[in-house]
Amino acid sequence: MASYAEAYSADRSLKGKLRRRLVRLINTRPLAKGPPRPMVSFTFDDAPLTSAVAGAALLETRGLAGTYYVSAGLSGTQAPMGVCAEPVDYKRLAKAGHEIACHTYSHLDCGQASGPTALADVVLNAQAVAAWDVGEMVSFAYPYGDVAGGPKGALAKRFSTLRALHHGLVEKGTDLNQLPAVGIEGPDGEAVARKWLAAAKARSAWLILYTHDVRPDPSPWGCTPEVLARLIDQAAADGFDVVTVREGARRLNL
Repeated sequence: MASYAEAYSADRSLKGKLRRRLVRLINTRPLAKGPPRPMVSFTFDDAPLTSAVAGAALLETRGLAGTYYVSAGLSGTQAPMGVCAEPVDYKRLAKAGHEIACHTYSHLDCGQASGPTALADVVLNAQAVAAWDVGEMVSFAYPYGDVAGGPKGALAKRFSTLRALHHGLVEKGTDLNQLPAVGIEGPDGEAVARKWLAAAKARSAWLILYTHDVRPDPSPWGCTPEVLARLIDQAAADGFDVVTVREGARRLNL
């Protein structure tokens, strides 16, 4: 696999596509009851420094908080979305009420790994993050959004939710071991997010949005501060409860 300092995407072969389809059917944990009112979570994968600064500020000025899926092995390194945040940044985020969540230690492709390998990488991440004094990590997101059956089953025992990247809403029957999420990325990211906000409002569901960097000249996996601000304000205007993933799970008794 290429270094994460280079752009990387999960396995796109026919075998990979079939695995992704089949894994949705195994090691499932259906949500027993959906939320009583619409919720939305703003999440940041890999925690580029721009998301820890600009992204966090946009939420904090509105009295809100987000979820940061962190791979400790990336701390302070150069990623395709920019330099990643460091422990001092994560400590500040946690103190401000943001959730620090798990993204494996090495940004492991869980679609290519075994269950024991994924679990060991997660344990290593927990050990590293424990030294930062940011609280226990109870939420997880698969790097690249990809997972095989082994890691999906192994990690389900450790976290309240495991988030993937396929589009959808969290409602009754949703698999908690492979939660859907919608990316705020690319030229149509805002329009796609608005479509899913409207669907979540109509169905009183929980929408998880994600991005990576937050800067005026975003990477293909990021968004501008203006886009993020408009989506936060739209959610508030539409009556959504803006929650961290940890808080959303707590409200669902997970």
